[in-house]
Amino acid sequence: MKITSLTPYVCDGFRANWVFLRVETDNGLHGWGEATLEYRELTVMDAMREIGRTVINRNAGDIEAIWQQVNREVYFRGGPVYMSALGALDMALWDIKGKALGVPVWALLGGKVRDTMPCYANAWFAGAKKPEEFALKAKETVARGFHGLKWDPFGSAYMELSPQAFTEAEACVAAVAEAVTGHAELLIEAHGRFDVPTSVRIADMLAAYRVAWLEEPLPPGNLSALADVRRRSRIPIAAGERLYSRWDYVPFFESQCADFAQPDVTHCGGLLELRRIADWAEAHYLACCPHNPSGPVANAATLHVAAACSNIRRLETMANDVPWRSSVAQEHTHFVNGSLTIPDVPGLGVEIHIEELEKHPYQPHELRHYAGTLTDIRPKNAASTFL
Repeated sequence: MKITSLTPYVCDGFRANWVFLRVETDNGLHGWGEATLEYRELTVMDAMREIGRTVINRNAGDIEAIWQQVNREVYFRGGPVYMSALGALDMALWDIKGKALGVPVWALLGGKVRDTMPCYANAWFAGAKKPEEFALKAKETVARGFHGLKWDPFGSAYMELSPQAFTEAEACVAAVAEAVTGHAELLIEAHGRFDVPTSVRIADMLAAYRVAWLEEPLPPGNLSALADVRRRSRIPIAAGERLYSRWDYVPFFESQCADFAQPDVTHCGGLLELRRIADWAEAHYLACCPHNPSGPVANAATLHVAAACSNIRRLETMANDVPWRSSVAQEHTHFVNGSLTIPDVPGLGVEIHIEELEKHPYQPHELRHYAGTLTDIRPKNAASTFL
């Protein structure tokens, strides 16, 4: 079962572009991976093409050997671009192996420890601007079955919050808390935008609303500073989406900088790397809650790891998405009672329809975090992601 081709595809997803990888073999099987790297999609597509030089004619079943060789021969290893490209290749190879053996990927990872994965909602707030609009959307989302809500209430702030911005952020959190108290966890996202004293002030404010975590309060790059915030915070700290391998997680765990680890199956290099990090977090008695805001293949891959790993506790889930997601991707998971079901079909349980994908060609999108347009995350005709 030799690898014959690697073909990247890109599809506009409004917030960013999804980047998929199709790997084909000489026995007619193919597998899908995802390397969605927001706002640098064309760059990661080139990285996948370059990786192809290393893996063509390799046995598609030799997943670990291929992973190690690609990681070694990049030479300037690590980082978001090549680890995302390698993550997509890893997903596609597991998809092929599952299809070849007629079993879902979770069966190859040790079997299931659960049939469903508890989720929290992202993107539920699309279009909201005022506290009362956030509160209304929060109620609607909880009524759909979600038991956790994540959002960034900090507008266009960077490093510091003005008195007005601080007051507006607290008003937003207070409105949502009042709307859903006792029914859903509140998870506050900071997108790595503040300095240490501002992060501590924010954490102090959030403690009054029983917030379950403050996510990425500091820009990436200084885990000692993040550990300082954690020591001074009265609420838990979540981080790790911008760490790209098990090696990046060495100082993360050693510095005791966070209460929740958030590796991303795409950016950390694939399924086994996510599993390794989750198991390592378990050894530190820390929960692993994967970063998962991307597309359908990454979501499926994360679900398979979660199915086989008891230390994955919560999964980020996009509550709504572009209306063409359901035509681009056939997904074998459903949202039931606040959880996603685990796919039971061979492979990853997701198929990308190329002819539908090509109806939504690449569109450049810019980072919204500092433009005050964070809630413009979905088109007006967005649909529920999972029915």
